[in-house]
Amino acid sequence: MKGRVIALGRLAGRNAAALMVDGQLEDLLIDPPQDHHLAPGAICRAVCQRPLKGQGGMIVGLPDGTGFLRASKGLRPGQTVLVQVSGYAESGKAVPVSARVLFKSKYAIVTPDAPGINVSRAIKDEEARVRLLEIAHDLMDPSGTTGLIVRSEAEHGEDDAIADDMRAMTDLAAAVTSDTNGQGPELLVDAPDAHEIAWREWGQSDIFDQSATAFEDQGVLDLLDQTLAPRVTLAGGGHAFVEPTRALVAVDVNTGGDTSPAAGLKANIAIARDLPRLLRCRGLGGQITIDFAPLAKKDRRQLEQVLKSAFRADQVDTTLAGWTPLGHFELHRKRERFPVGDLEVK
Repeated sequence: MKGRVIALGRLAGRNAAALMVDGQLEDLLIDPPQDHHLAPGAICRAVCQRPLKGQGGMIVGLPDGTGFLRASKGLRPGQTVLVQVSGYAESGKAVPVSARVLFKSKYAIVTPDAPGINVSRAIKDEEARVRLLEIAHDLMDPSGTTGLIVRSEAEHGEDDAIADDMRAMTDLAAAVTSDTNGQGPELLVDAPDAHEIAWREWGQSDIFDQSATAFEDQGVLDLLDQTLAPRVTLAGGGHAFVEPTRALVAVDVNTGGDTSPAAGLKANIAIARDLPRLLRCRGLGGQITIDFAPLAKKDRRQLEQVLKSAFRADQVDTTLAGWTPLGHFELHRKRERFPVGDLEVK
C-alpha cells in the first residue's frame, strides 16, 4: 500500500501505535507494562537526596523510586526541584531526569525559565512564519520568563487549533510551575501514551485508523514478525542480526551469498540506511556496537556519511561515537522508548 498510514490499536493489552510508509513498518510505539510507572515525559516534584561526587549529579526521590539528575549545581539534600523524566532506566538503575522541563504538544513547546518566542527552522515559508509568530505573540507575554517554540507541524494547522494548543500548554506550564506548596515527591503531569505521542509526532497521513480492528485492517500484525525478528534481510542479498544484550545492542552484518568485491560495502550501506528504523521499531537505545561486514579502510568515510545522513532524519537523539581499534562502529542512543524485547505482541 502506497502512502502514510497511522494505526492506533492495542498490543499485549497496552496502547500501541504503528506508522507505515509505502507498506513498510516505519515506526512502532507501545506503552510500558502497567507496573512501570514513570515513563519519559512525566513531570514530577522531586526531593534531592544525596550528591554523587565525581559524576556531577544528584540522586533525587521520585513518587515511585529514585532518579538521577545530572545537572545538580546549587542543589542541596532536602531541597525540592521540578524534574522531567528523560528516558527509561536500565534494570536496577535510577530513572534519568532533567531539570529542564518542557511542555510539548502537537503545535508548540512551552519552555519555562527560557523566555523568547521561536519558530521551527523547518518552516521555510516566510508568510507562514509571520502568521505563526503573530498567534504566539497574542498569547505570550514577551517580558515573561516563559518561552515558546512553534513546531513545524503548526505550518499545516488551523489558526484556532494552533492558538488553542498553545493556550493549553501555557496554562498547564503556569499551573505546574506555580505548584510550590507540596513538600514530598509527587507526579504532577503523567507521561504521554503511545496514542498521544503518535498524534503529536507523526504529522499528516493518508489513512488515520483508530478503530478497534485498526492493526488487523491495516496489516500491522502481518509486519510485526518480519520487523522485530533478530535476522534482517538486506537489499542486495546480505543480512544482519540486531540483538540486544544486557550491556549493549549488537548489530552483526553479513554479505550472505554475495561474493562480489563490493559485497561488504553494499551490505554495510544497506544496514546503515535501515538501522534507525530497526532501532525505533524495537525501542532499542543505549550503547550500540556494529560489527560491519569486511570493509576497506578507504571506504569508512563513505559509510560514516551514510550513517550520519540516516540518523540525522531520526527523531531519537543518537551520538555517532566512531570506530574502535577492532574495527567496530559504536553509537549511543537515548533510551526514550520501552524496548519491545521478547514481548509476545500478537
